[in-house]
Amino acid sequence: MISSSPSVAMETDSTDSTILSVSILVPAFNEERTIADVLQRVLSLEVNLREVVVVDDGSTDSTAEIVHEVAEQDSRVRFHQLKHNQGKTAAIRRALELAKGDIVVVQDADLEYDPAEIPELISPIQDGMADVVYGSRFMVRRASRVLYFYHYLANRSLTFLSNLLTNRNMTDIETCYKAFRSSVIKPLKLKSKGFGMEVEITAMICKTHARTYEVPISYYGRTYEEGKKIGIWDGVYAILYILYYNLVEPRTRDGRDFIRTVNESLHSAHVEM
Repeated sequence: MISSSPSVAMETDSTDSTILSVSILVPAFNEERTIADVLQRVLSLEVNLREVVVVDDGSTDSTAEIVHEVAEQDSRVRFHQLKHNQGKTAAIRRALELAKGDIVVVQDADLEYDPAEIPELISPIQDGMADVVYGSRFMVRRASRVLYFYHYLANRSLTFLSNLLTNRNMTDIETCYKAFRSSVIKPLKLKSKGFGMEVEITAMICKTHARTYEVPISYYGRTYEEGKKIGIWDGVYAILYILYYNLVEPRTRDGRDFIRTVNESLHSAHVEM
């Protein structure tokens, strides 16, 4: 009896219809050194992985060719290439249009974030406790590379300003690792540019009834010599985005439509639970 229990449990887990499917979105721009490793790690995750949606943001290196090779070996990899470089937000906007999973997760292509931590990132959603989960680099569980103090200061300052306007006690709005119920994020018509997506998403999600959680993650940051792309102007634009997406966008027609659509969806989902 004891020896048969594990196999029974595994069979139940593998056929449980309540296990939500996962779409992992990977925006990529000139990441030929790391993209294959990222995809290999993501595809090996023990989650109900429906697809990995890679959107190449007009890379000029061999990123696209590498993704094509991986896609030929694993049908879960879906690939789309933008004609020219438009920034991370544009890549995620297109990936969201393609995503079909119940849960959507953003994974950068540079290995600053460890894909092995995705199961813990989505766990609060799978367990029915959360609708949105942020992976916080400031609730360090395992490791965090020591790098630029000014980046740390900027991240904390932007999060503080955002919290003032959202009335949420978040610790890291600029994190890449975010997981969402598909019904919460797909209705959002992303309008910002570059790295403004993080601020836009946070501001608009906080206007809904979405239950938002944070979990600690590790962070293996890169130096500029190693390929880091964010710069000082991204921080300046982030301040403007925080003001706009908290004070103006929620009052526009698109903003009101998003908030109403998400709240109706959440109400239905929570009633069913």
